[in-house]
Amino acid sequence: MSITHPVLNHPLEGSPGPGAAIAYFGMGCFWGAERLFWRVPEVWTTSVGYMGGNTEKPSYEEVCTGLTGHAEVVKVVYEPGKVDYEQLLKVFWENHDPTQGMRQGNDVGTQYRSVIFTTTPEQQAAAEASKAAFEPVVREAGLGPITTAILPAKPYWLAEDYHQQYLHHNPNGYCNHGPNGLSCPVGVVKAQTEVEPPRSR
Repeated sequence: MSITHPVLNHPLEGSPGPGAAIAYFGMGCFWGAERLFWRVPEVWTTSVGYMGGNTEKPSYEEVCTGLTGHAEVVKVVYEPGKVDYEQLLKVFWENHDPTQGMRQGNDVGTQYRSVIFTTTPEQQAAAEASKAAFEPVVREAGLGPITTAILPAKPYWLAEDYHQQYLHHNPNGYCNHGPNGLSCPVGVVKAQTEVEPPRSR
């Protein structure tokens, strides 16, 4: 039996139909990142998992060692006629620091790297174009260079149940995501966000 997303009320591993698309984003701890994307209007479902490494069916503990090569990622399922990929890219760029390499804030390790995993050539082109458009904005702010990798998607391994929609089940849980104060010149809609004080994971 499929697990139902408690916020979006769709199967966690389901799809709205043949025209559905999937996007993957790694931007640090996947708890707060997932909430950003489930708040985008018309996103069908989201989940969190591991991608980018070589270990099959990794556990969270294994990923945290840095030996698997996996990043913590959010899987976003959406209908292109209702959600533009550029909207998702805008949420990605504007809600974390894409210049920190193998970390995000106080979270340090390869699993916290900034990465976009693409599922089509069109996504790859759009992601690369958005990075090029955002780079001058980041440099103008005194940051940079952007360290975000943009790569074709690899096998996605669903994370453990307790990680799924973590901040829905634990509203006061750890989240280090929120607006970075920069505007990415792609897309038209930003997710609603909240800035919360850091808490230990």
